[in-house]
Amino acid sequence: MSTISINTLVRENILKLKPYISFRDHNEFNTPTFLDANESPFGEWNRYPDSTQKKLKNSLAELKTLSPRQIAIGNGSDELIDLIIKIFCEPKKDAILMMNPSFAMYGFYATINENRVLQLNLDENFEIVKDDFLKIVQQEAIKVFFLCSPNNPTGNSTEDIEFYLQNFNGIVVVDEAYIEFSGKKSSLELLGQYPNLIVLQTFSKAWGIAGARVGVAYASEEIIQLVNTVKAPYNVNALSQELILKALENENQLKENVRDIITEREWLQDQFNNIECITRVFPTDANFFLIKLKDIENVYTQMLEQEILTSRRDPAIPGCIRINIGNRLENEKLINLLKNI
Repeated sequence: MSTISINTLVRENILKLKPYISFRDHNEFNTPTFLDANESPFGEWNRYPDSTQKKLKNSLAELKTLSPRQIAIGNGSDELIDLIIKIFCEPKKDAILMMNPSFAMYGFYATINENRVLQLNLDENFEIVKDDFLKIVQQEAIKVFFLCSPNNPTGNSTEDIEFYLQNFNGIVVVDEAYIEFSGKKSSLELLGQYPNLIVLQTFSKAWGIAGARVGVAYASEEIIQLVNTVKAPYNVNALSQELILKALENENQLKENVRDIITEREWLQDQFNNIECITRVFPTDANFFLIKLKDIENVYTQMLEQEILTSRRDPAIPGCIRINIGNRLENEKLINLLKNI
């Protein structure tokens, strides 16, 4: 078990910060008359949402076998990434470490907070070189390491996550936005051993509720208390909370959707292997593929002409585009185009 003291990593001003506390949400009432928050007395959605997201946290706690006090809810994972950086990274002093290539928003929010962004370059198979990791964390003042697994945009998972927790004295954020598609164990099972671990998950991918913009951070009670201290008072709206609660009542729908996407992933893999303009299909544990093309300019232009939208990763990853898995009609449209190029 790690013996890292979280308070030694937190910015001093954050430790002294008093959280905003909604009197209404931190007390129980039977038949209240709401005259405290300057709301309108009219309308179906006229009241502020529960700022503590009690029902949602209780449902997630039951699903994940954790305490509600180990859960923070964000307005998308982006908000949680931003808050984590602000809690631990002193502007103009501390650095974050992120895989390269990986999800660009880690660096984006660090830059806004005036932190250095250090890149841990992946090898030719988009895997971390452990010696490179050890070298950089020993030489630099890094507070937070963002480890995306499965990684976006490469699609592969990182093995031996405990190695990074054991060999880094800062906060390790394991972003599991695509974990449901991977068949891998979640790092949630490591929370009891490593107080410096934060696991991010989302309802935007496998759950199919991107429009609600709800992300979740799982961590020690100590870290979650810090997140709840710095977050906005009513950061997740009532409509989004209701949508997620309804989805959690039907976990079987999630499992069915994941099965269907994995079936389509296997079908697409077979199709890609027989298409001339594709030179490489990288292994994926996610709901997307990273593929390399012979003539990316021509292929990408023709896809746009047919209004097939993909994520161009060239020139950062030369010749590559990221294509997420759609339904069969969408996937057939893509394959028919690629076969005729």
